[in-house]
Amino acid sequence: MDILAEQLGHYGPLIVNAGKALLVLIVGWIVANALSAWARRRVTSNPNIDDTIGSFVASILKWVVLTVVLIAVLGLFGIEATSLVAILGATTLAIGLALQGTLSNIAAGVMLIVFRPYKLGQFVDIGGTSGTVADLNLFVTELVTPDNVQIIIPNGQAWGAIITNYSAHDTRRLDLSFGIDYGDDADKAMALILKLAKADERVHADPEPWVRVVNLGDSSVDLGVRLWCAAADYWELKFHMTKAVKEAFDADGISIPYPHQVEIKKSA
Repeated sequence: MDILAEQLGHYGPLIVNAGKALLVLIVGWIVANALSAWARRRVTSNPNIDDTIGSFVASILKWVVLTVVLIAVLGLFGIEATSLVAILGATTLAIGLALQGTLSNIAAGVMLIVFRPYKLGQFVDIGGTSGTVADLNLFVTELVTPDNVQIIIPNGQAWGAIITNYSAHDTRRLDLSFGIDYGDDADKAMALILKLAKADERVHADPEPWVRVVNLGDSSVDLGVRLWCAAADYWELKFHMTKAVKEAFDADGISIPYPHQVEIKKSA
């Protein structure tokens, strides 16, 4: 019993501090997530502040709180803040070398927020990967593809890649191409396309719809079409015009040829 009492007296404070540290970590984690969610909601509810900034600020707030919690936990074991600063100063180089990728992601995240090449909800292509921006935090950018697949891109890679933002502007130009047979009337076909375009309310009158013969292919005369519309209408207009032009060509006897070769007989 004396030995047990001696052991408890020796390790008792350590066990108590470990319990306190665990409690502080749990409470700190809950508080950090709660404050982060609160900041995100506050920013999202304000129409004058971009949602992307809210997501980034929420991420920073969470990690700041967790850093304070870590310092508090170390304090429970007798490591004072001044001593912690000295230790961090001595190990800064080693940590920097070990966490080059992480630190570069943080720096890139700041650059993405400052220059804002994309925002939450926009459809982008980052280095060949396309999707809607679902989140941008200190470390990564999260995209969601049209078929609902999550893609995580480290901010360092996102900042260093070519970024194509399809949602940056309110309007987009829709380019279409239709091939007609060499025996068909090109002017008639172009007039049909132009009539369909002007009849659709989604097609802007300025710039006006554009239809031209753009190429003489091996099996078809290729007609190019350029229509301006709201960015939100782009895909539905593309699908509608493709079907409408096909039906109009069928009704007026204009054929859309498939690739074929004409055999030329040589004279004897």
